[in-house]
Amino acid sequence: LKRTMSGEEEVIKKRLLVEGDGGGDDKRIMSLLKTYIRWCSSALTEEDSEATYQKMLFTIAQCEFSFSKAEIVMEMNRLEMERYEILYKEIEQNIQDAVTRIAEYREELQHSRVIRKHRQEYDALAKVIQQHPQRTSSEQKIAKLEEHLQKLTSSQKALNLKLELRRKQFYLMVHSIHQLQDLLSEEDNVEPVSMDS
Repeated sequence: LKRTMSGEEEVIKKRLLVEGDGGGDDKRIMSLLKTYIRWCSSALTEEDSEATYQKMLFTIAQCEFSFSKAEIVMEMNRLEMERYEILYKEIEQNIQDAVTRIAEYREELQHSRVIRKHRQEYDALAKVIQQHPQRTSSEQKIAKLEEHLQKLTSSQKALNLKLELRRKQFYLMVHSIHQLQDLLSEEDNVEPVSMDS
């Protein structure tokens, strides 16, 4: 029983796929045409004629219903397509906006990175600058060192003059010693002569 049900379902599915939502309108119209020709050409009783007529009206009503249903579905599909088109344009616009925003954010990020890099460099420079003394204290130290250097220079000049004076004095003293030695040696040579006389 299950196999026959699934087989019937397969047949129904295939038939629906082939026929679509029309549900066999072509067959109904062909059947209606044959019934109409038979109704016109054969001599039926009034009851059979009325029954055939009602059957044709029912078939026409089914075809009209299928047609109006197809029109409604078609209109719904058209509206859905319009809606999808609007959604597509909105999504496309949103994508464009997102791409623009991403580009702007990239520029901001790049700018922020440059600013951060500069801040880090400034911080490093500030640390180096803080390690060195302030300019005013450096200038004061330089002034004191220059003053001390001038004192040392003048002291060196004074010492050089004193040294030169001592050198001259020493030279004079050595010269005097030589003269005194010469004089003493001359006296030593002269004394024995005077004793003899």
